Amino acid sequence: MKKILITTPAVIVAMALSSCADAGPNTQRGAATGALIGAGAGAIIGNQSGRALEGAAIGAGSGALIGGAYGNARDQEQRRYYGGY
Repeated sequence: MKKILITTPAVIVAMALSSCADAGPNTQRGAATGALIGAGAGAIIGNQSGRALEGAAIGAGSGALIGGAYGNARDQEQRRYYGGY
């Protein structure tokens, strides 16, 4: 059970970030920044319960997804503003 909790977010992040080749710079920057902030916050929160590594993994996964979604929204907004150029 413990391995599933650790590997599931890692697999989700790997699948989500594998499609970043076609993504804009804000998506990539947002995903990387979100993963770093999420890992730090998850490690701090997980440390309170004695599971810093699991907290960091879950935080990195969720942070990458949220940061990537925000960055993608910014990229789409810029594409609409500049007319696709």
